[in-house]
Amino acid sequence: MNNHKRVKLGVDRFFEQDMKGLKNSKIGLLTNQTGANSNFLSTIKLFNDHPEVRLTALYAPEHGLLANGKEGERFSHSVHRSTKLPIYSLYGETKKPSDQMMEDVDVIVFDIQDIGARYYTYIYSMAHMMQACARTGKKMIVLDRPNPIGGTVVEGNLIDKDYTSFVGLYPIPNRHGMTVGELALFFNEQFNIHCDLEIVEMEGWKRSYFHGDTELPWIPPSPNTTTQDMMLLYPGTCLIEGTNLSEGRGTTQPFEIIGAPFIDGEMLQDKVNALGLENVYARSIAFTPTYQKYKDEYCEGIQLHLTNRASFQPVKTVISILMLINELYPKQFCFLKYGNLKHPMFDLLAGNDLLRKGILEGNIEKYELQSEVDTKRFKQQRQKYLLYR
Repeated sequence: MNNHKRVKLGVDRFFEQDMKGLKNSKIGLLTNQTGANSNFLSTIKLFNDHPEVRLTALYAPEHGLLANGKEGERFSHSVHRSTKLPIYSLYGETKKPSDQMMEDVDVIVFDIQDIGARYYTYIYSMAHMMQACARTGKKMIVLDRPNPIGGTVVEGNLIDKDYTSFVGLYPIPNRHGMTVGELALFFNEQFNIHCDLEIVEMEGWKRSYFHGDTELPWIPPSPNTTTQDMMLLYPGTCLIEGTNLSEGRGTTQPFEIIGAPFIDGEMLQDKVNALGLENVYARSIAFTPTYQKYKDEYCEGIQLHLTNRASFQPVKTVISILMLINELYPKQFCFLKYGNLKHPMFDLLAGNDLLRKGILEGNIEKYELQSEVDTKRFKQQRQKYLLYR
C-alpha cells in the first residue's frame, strides 16, 4: 500500500506519537470493523501488538464488532477470538456502559467511522461512553475520521426534547456536517458531559471533501452502508423507515430506492422528475426485498441518481417525494405505528411531529420555517467545536 495519503487518519497519527504517557494504562477500545488505519490494519491488532500499551477490553456498538448484525438486532457480551479479550455489547441489555464494564480500563479509545447523519447510532454509543468515563473518572480519546458526506453542508431540523431516542439523542440536524471528533467536543460541552476528553485530529482533511476525495480506504460501517451516493441520500431516505414504503433494505441498493407493492414505478418516476428537484434524477425500478418490509413481494418504485453531489439536498428532496407519494396514494401510504414507542417511528427520526403532520396536510411550511431557524442556530453553536477550517 502507498503510505503517502492525502488525508492522515486520527489512528495513523495516534500511533506516530510517543506512547510513554499510556505505558501503564489499561486501554479499552470502542470500535468495529471500520477501526483500521490507512493501510487496512485493524485498530484492535495495532493496540494489542504494541509493546507499550495494554489493551484490556473491547466495546461493540450496534451491528457488532464485525458490523454484520442487522439494524436493531441485539447481541450479547462475548470473547474476542484472537485476543481472548472481553467484548462488551453496547447494543444488548443496555446501550450504556455499566460501572462493571469500566472496571478494567483506565482509558477508552473510540475509533469508528460515522456517515454524517443524525440517525446513525455510533455517535450516541460514543456519547454514552463519554458519560461513563465522566462518571467513573476515566479518560476518553477519540481518533478522528472524515465525515464521508462532507463538513460544509448542514440540513434539517433539531430534535424537540420530547422526541429524543437512540436515533436522535441530541438536538443536531439530520445532516450535521461534523466529524466524530468535533461531535465529541460538541457533546462534551453543550450537553454537560464534561469527561476528560482528547481528540487525535486528522491531517489534511478539508470540510469540502467527500470520502472519495480523501484517497483513504473505505470499509462499510454497517450492512446497509454501500456507496457514496447512498450515504449522501441517507439523511433524507432514512426517514422512509418510519413509513410503509420500502427504503430498499433487503436489496443491493438500500436507501437509494423508494418503493412498495402498490406503486407504479414509471408513473412515480415521471411525477418525481416533473417536480424539478435539483441535482437528482428518479429512475423507475422493480425489486423484491429479501428481508424487512415486503420480504419476497414484488415492488415497484424509483432509484434516486445524484447528478451533483456538492449541491444535493437529501432531506428537502425526500420530503418532496413523500408529499408526492401521499398525494398519489392517500389510501395506501401511511406512517408506521409501534405500540412500544411513545411516538410514531417517523416522528423519532424527524425529531418532531411537524413534518409528519405537514406531509399528511400537504403543507410543510411550519416544518420548513422551524428547520431554517434550527439550522442557523446549530451552525452558530457548532462553530467553536470545528477542528478543520
